[in-house]
Amino acid sequence: MSESLVVCDVAEDLVEKLRKFRFRKETHNAAIIMKIDKDKRLVVLDEELEGISPDELKDELPERKTFIVYSYKYQHDDGRVSYPLCFIFSSPVGYTIGSSKYMTKPLL
Repeated sequence: MSESLVVCDVAEDLVEKLRKFRFRKETHNAAIIMKIDKDKRLVVLDEELEGISPDELKDELPERKTFIVYSYKYQHDDGRVSYPLCFIFSSPVGYTIGSSKYMTKPLL
């Protein structure tokens, strides 16, 4: 079984946007949705969402495989508040991987 592996770069403007997103000062939930541009072999920005709950995010996901960075407010039992980042891969139900796979270089 022979499969080709394609390594994708991350668009420079997306890298900068992700760095800013990581250190943002806002306190509401937010998401950056990314996709792979197969022609350019780049991970690019698809959409930015502000003030979105996990359930709303689930409803907003496109019907294709996609990558998401999600930041949300987390209240600890001791009263502290943190804003963790989650990296999510989403794929439609029944999606089958074709003969080629795409990998990316580290985002941050």
